[in-house]
Amino acid sequence: MRTFLLFLTYVVIVLLAIPVLFVCWVGKWRGPIVAIGKGAVWIGQKVLGIRVEVSGIERVEKDKTYVFMANHMSFLDGPMLYRLIPQPAIVILKKGILRLPVIGLAMKQVGFIPVSKKGEKGRGGSVEKATQIIREKGFSFLIFPEGTRSPDGKLASFRRGGFFLAMNSQVPIIPITLTGTYELMPKKSIFVKKGRVKVIFHPPFSTQGFDETSLPELIERIRNIIASGKSEK
Repeated sequence: MRTFLLFLTYVVIVLLAIPVLFVCWVGKWRGPIVAIGKGAVWIGQKVLGIRVEVSGIERVEKDKTYVFMANHMSFLDGPMLYRLIPQPAIVILKKGILRLPVIGLAMKQVGFIPVSKKGEKGRGGSVEKATQIIREKGFSFLIFPEGTRSPDGKLASFRRGGFFLAMNSQVPIIPITLTGTYELMPKKSIFVKKGRVKVIFHPPFSTQGFDETSLPELIERIRNIIASGKSEK
């Protein structure tokens, strides 16, 4: 019932947002779209009865650029973190999502970057584009280094793309640990349960001094930080 109510709520929000989206598209403004998106996620969490407990958010400086990296267990993760991150963050996501009516256009307007399923070549192009955006515009990024949602809630191996982005841009990584989202909406479920989610923003981790030869060490250290938060109650 809650999931159906959420669907109806988002239909109304999307319909009301169409005029705003059109004006922002003409004026090339991203701020109002980001605000609407974050507000829609907040409303959705209230409708679903999801309580979000956040710790460590004070470690994030709003005027600095970061690559945020989180574990990925549920469809809930991306929208939830997008709302919580203090500054507007760009997301690298599957190309097919940008084909969604209205929502896909809004994602394009705020600068979300699509990645195809054509292997390392496709991901490499996305990382190169993201690096250029960080250097030229100073935008932060939200990355799920596992690449896809965990099928069992456990932490999977990490892909390298997001780490190349952080190293090439020389910006800190903020590891994030999510717990609870798998229990509320596992990978193959279309229904969302009511419950609690915990989000931990760990201290920024500097990427200075790391290069391709020390990349495995960087990946392991970030993965260990994220894993450490899963054991906290």
